[in-house]
Amino acid sequence: MIAESLNMSVGSVFTIMTEDLKKKKLCARFVPHTLTTEQKEHRIASSENLIAAADEDPNFLKTVVTGDESWCLEYDPETKRQSSEWTSPGKGRLMKVRASKSKNKDDAARVFRQSRNYSPRIPSTRVHCHWCLL
Repeated sequence: MIAESLNMSVGSVFTIMTEDLKKKKLCARFVPHTLTTEQKEHRIASSENLIAAADEDPNFLKTVVTGDESWCLEYDPETKRQSSEWTSPGKGRLMKVRASKSKNKDDAARVFRQSRNYSPRIPSTRVHCHWCLL
């Protein structure tokens, strides 16, 4: 990229950056997304509620509706190598949140109930939703 914009060879740019300017090329360290304590507690409580409902009513699981979404991805996030940058000596590694593929979607929701499959196409633009368990 630098070599192309300056119309120089990659080797010359590398020599200037590393030997003359004392720069190093570092890749960012990716940090995976993690759930907050509140999100973990919500998942546990929801799971316990489902188990309790299933214990009370043997037919409860037949009434549960689950969904599956198909994501049409808008872009792919940068790879570790693509996100690398030149840094000065003594500077630490950059931190980046591990990006997943684009969440903008034109989704197709598929609903499965009991043993019958029902797959309506539900077109949408940007969808932000919060899933609540019964």
